[in-house]
Amino acid sequence: MGRRKKSSKNQKIVASIFGVIFLAIITLLGINQDTLNSFTKIEEETSNNITAESMATSTSSEVTGNLTVDFIDVGQADSILITNNNESMLIDAGNNEDGEDVVKYLENKGIKKLNYVVGTHPHEDHIGGLDDVINSDIQIENILMPKITTTTKTFEDVLDAIENKGLTVEAPGKGYEFKIGEANCKVMTDSIIDKDNLNISSIVIRLTFGNNSFLFMGDSEEENEKTISWPKTDVLKVGHHGSNTSSSEKFLNEVSPKYAVIMAGEGNSYGLPKDEIVKRIESLGTTIYRTDKNGTIEMISDGNEIKITTEK
Repeated sequence: MGRRKKSSKNQKIVASIFGVIFLAIITLLGINQDTLNSFTKIEEETSNNITAESMATSTSSEVTGNLTVDFIDVGQADSILITNNNESMLIDAGNNEDGEDVVKYLENKGIKKLNYVVGTHPHEDHIGGLDDVINSDIQIENILMPKITTTTKTFEDVLDAIENKGLTVEAPGKGYEFKIGEANCKVMTDSIIDKDNLNISSIVIRLTFGNNSFLFMGDSEEENEKTISWPKTDVLKVGHHGSNTSSSEKFLNEVSPKYAVIMAGEGNSYGLPKDEIVKRIESLGTTIYRTDKNGTIEMISDGNEIKITTEK
């Protein structure tokens, strides 16, 4: 990168010096105006080509293969599968009764190894099926969970599964980075530890793949959102199933997503997503996809464009 930029700069200097010398020759030889205009055009085109080449080099972000993000329909719960170049990550695994279905989904996708499993926070609708995933034949390399505990059987089942497989848990803080294939993943905020509100302990991950970006908010709330300034992102997995405790105006304006995904169960008793949140997101010109209406949502990125297909 550095050598290419230096080379482009030197080319410009050489072109300018050559132009001055040539103009002096023109004056001495009395070359006519038409010839002079032709030379000037060639010099401008050469300079423009050098500039364009330099800009393309400095802004290009090439990746290989496709990134696939599946927002799995697990009703009033979250489960997201991310894959690129034979590496994969699972973010949450639905409710207790969803565990077997999540494992089957992974197997049908040909997943034999999960490089990362993330339990965003210890609520049953996010980690309920994790014990089934961990106890399955799928190899697991890393488990990320926030540094907070509960006394629920769901949470204890997950810990037992982790222990039985001889795995360890890492609690990532803000700035923690890792890769899934050629996708770069970064934890955006520190978990806020409050046993009265487990949602705000959610692990929030921003993924970039080439020129595309995804933001996975877990059940994080406005308290999490206001801790940092957020970069614009192509796809937002809306926090807390579209609850009005999340997706503040300031946060949404900063992220300014092209697409938003709300994971909620059809006819759920919580009345999620809330109409005011849906309208708030739509006011940005964002296209919304919902698991309660669209079923499982698959997004495929080539690093520049995102293609979306839905189950229904």
